[in-house]
Amino acid sequence: MTSSSSWQTKPTDRFILRWIKRHLSARITPHVAHVPGLAPWMVTVVSAALGVLAGIVFALGWGFAAGCVAAVAQVLDGVDGQLARLKGAETRWGAFWDSTLDRYADGAMLVGMGAYVAREFAVVPLGALLFLAASALIGCGLISYTTARAETLGLDLGPPTLLSKGTRTTLMIFSAWASVFWKGAPLIGLGVLAVLSNAVVVYRLRRVKVNGAPHPPQGKD
Repeated sequence: MTSSSSWQTKPTDRFILRWIKRHLSARITPHVAHVPGLAPWMVTVVSAALGVLAGIVFALGWGFAAGCVAAVAQVLDGVDGQLARLKGAETRWGAFWDSTLDRYADGAMLVGMGAYVAREFAVVPLGALLFLAASALIGCGLISYTTARAETLGLDLGPPTLLSKGTRTTLMIFSAWASVFWKGAPLIGLGVLAVLSNAVVVYRLRRVKVNGAPHPPQGKD
């Protein structure tokens, strides 16, 4: 095991994720590292399962509880990578698992937010709500997809987006907690995610068109 603090974060982590990992996840990882038979991928699965559970709880109308479950899932999402680095057990398939299962957790939380709004705000037209929730779901997913795709193609997307995974998840969590004081908080959170995530995607599409590679690849995607 390494004794330096380099195991706590990755170079690609943004401010919020760095803070969560250094101040919360890092308090747990050294203890679970001594648990016999515990592999990083197991923590990944538990974290994703809790993320999905948070979405279900949100959909049932329990906003504050959903935020708490999602917060625990977010902290554990930092533990799996830290555990892998601390043990020198980083693998490409482990990173792939982590990124893929994160999308299930994010998607479940967004669907849960939409369902919560539908329960609490019957005045909001169902069609408008479905459009808003779908826009947030697609936009947030495309931020992760475009990041990975651009990395594969060697494209420059410009400065890091302010709507990275840590920011998106934190916004969902605080929207859930704020529902205790105002039922409309998840609706505002959903709207912010829908608008900003798709704005980021549009910006990236435009930037790549202007500054993209001169010889585009011949792949289908």
